Parts: sequence; C-alpha cells; structure tokens
Amino acid sequence: MAAKDLYEKDFYKVLGVDKKAPADEIKKKYRSLARDLHPDKTKGDAAKEEQFKAVSEAYEILSDAKKRAEYDEARSLFERGGFRAPQGGGDFGDIFGGGNPQDIFANLFGGGGRRGPRKGQDLQTEATITFRESVFGTTLELRLGMDRGQSQNISARVPAGVNDGAKIRMKGKGSPGEAGPGDLFIQLHVKPHPIFGRKGENLTLTLPVTFTEAALGADIKVPTLSGDDVTVRIAPGTPNGRTLRVKGRGVTKGSTTGDLLVTVEVQVPQRVDGKALDALKKFAEETASEDVRSDFANKAKI
Repeated sequence: MAAKDLYEKDFYKVLGVDKKAPADEIKKKYRSLARDLHPDKTKGDAAKEEQFKAVSEAYEILSDAKKRAEYDEARSLFERGGFRAPQGGGDFGDIFGGGNPQDIFANLFGGGGRRGPRKGQDLQTEATITFRESVFGTTLELRLGMDRGQSQNISARVPAGVNDGAKIRMKGKGSPGEAGPGDLFIQLHVKPHPIFGRKGENLTLTLPVTFTEAALGADIKVPTLSGDDVTVRIAPGTPNGRTLRVKGRGVTKGSTTGDLLVTVEVQVPQRVDGKALDALKKFAEETASEDVRSDFANKAKI
C-alpha cells in the first residue's frame, strides 16, 4: 500500500475517538467495535468485514505509544500539505531532503507497507489435577471468563504422563483476530500423592517394614497406582534405605514405561515390653560380639 494511502487515513475517526483520547478509552472502543464487527458474528456481510479490517488496522497503530506518536507526526505533516507532490516537476525527495516520504511509516507498517491480517491474542490459564490424573491422563472441563461477563466452555484433553508445570496448547481457543483466533495455553499443577512420588518416568514409594521383616526376610504386598497389588520380596538382612525395582509399574509416556521404585524404611518400635523385650535382650546378648562400628572412628579421621 502506498504511503499516501496510509497517511490520508484518519485512524481516530475509524475508531470514533478524539485525537487526545487516552489509551484505555481507545482500547475500550476497539473491543466494543471488534466484538460487534467480528466475522464470526457478521458472516456474509462484506461491508462489515471491511470495517472490521479497518478497525483492526487503526487499533494496531493507536494502541502502540511509539507508533501512535509517529502516526500523529505524519498526519500533522499531511494536513499541513507537507506530503503533497511539489509543483514544477519536483519529487518527494526534495521535500524530505533526499529521503523517502514512506520512511516515516516504515516503523508503523514494516517497511512502508501495511501488515497482513493478524491472529488474535494468545490466552493463558491454570488448572490443578490429581497425581493419578497426571499419570493416566484426564479431560478438563474449564469455564473461561471473557469480556463483559461472557464465558467460554473449554474441554481439554490432558495426555498421560504430564509433569507438574507442563503446558497444554489449545489451538484456536484464544482471543479472536482478523486472521483467526489465537491459542489457549493451560499450565498444569499436579497435587502431591499421599504415598507415591515420581522421578522421570519412574514412580517411587517408601515401604515401611518391621525390624524382623528386614532381618529375616519377607514377601510383602505393595499397592500400585493402577489399583492392584504386587508382591516384593525382602531378602534376609535387607538394610534400611535399600530400593527395590518393580518392572513396568511406572509412568507410561508414549512408547516408554517406567518402573516402580520401592524404598525400604525399617520401623523401630517406640516401646518394647513383655516377651518381646525378653527376646530382644536375648538377641542383644547373642549378637554382642558383632561390632557394627568397628571401623567407624577410623573413617571419621580420613
């Protein structure tokens, strides 16, 4: 589009605001016009579609303080006749000292030409899901507030295996625009689980066991996130903190499935009495010759 076509346009008149109108008034007026003239609402009305384009073009300039100042300067020159071609065979270069009159619009329209239609603004919201939903996936039903008390219902599919802080992109669910609506981004927050944790695609679990189970060994049923139980074998003499791996019971993400990592936590009874106390004293006597700290002090000196 030629520069002459640009500086002859009165963008303030297009939006129906005063030249000294503050930014918030311009924004409010644009939103009102864009809502009434949007192609989705005026399908088939060519005149209103053209008006919508003009309103969008005007707001693009007047909503940006720098572009608005440059436009005001250009319009002022035009209204004073500063952009009229000189008589006697002169050209625009004479007026601008060898420059080009379109230069003043270079920052406004990207090299002197009008930008093409623009997509609507992207929107962002947040949602909280359970730990189980983050592992197996879910569908979110959201209600987004829009301008003037309007709302929009959104159904968003959350894929299996998402992490806390992940974002889901919903194409075309953002603000409307001349070249189509923008996108909606949903940031996910995952609630912690009472017993399960996560490391990459592996699920983690701390398994409380008794001293006798750790010392003598035991087969213990362990819950899984899918609802059934698996049996893990505690070998005799298993120390506190040892981690056992249950294959294929972790997070499935694409073609990859993690494992369930079970960490043993030996529980020490807070009170022992009766026969149990006698048995424990007997055990202490039988194992008195075993010094579990034989090299402990020497290692401390290293």
